[in-house]
Amino acid sequence: MGAPEVVLWAWVTYLRNRLAASRNEDGYTTQTVIITAVMAALAIAVGAIITAKVVSKANNINLGG
Repeated sequence: MGAPEVVLWAWVTYLRNRLAASRNEDGYTTQTVIITAVMAALAIAVGAIITAKVVSKANNINLGG
């Protein structure tokens, strides 16, 4: 086996290992989507709570009228 064959064999082995490693992340995308959705829901809830508190304080301001 000469030098070109060794390089080719090493390259094929490298690509095969990279492909095998990329297949081990099957649930990563689903997990990321779920976590992102939960974080977005929490952010919306916090925004609603803060808005309600600000509006409540604004309604309690006495304008002397």
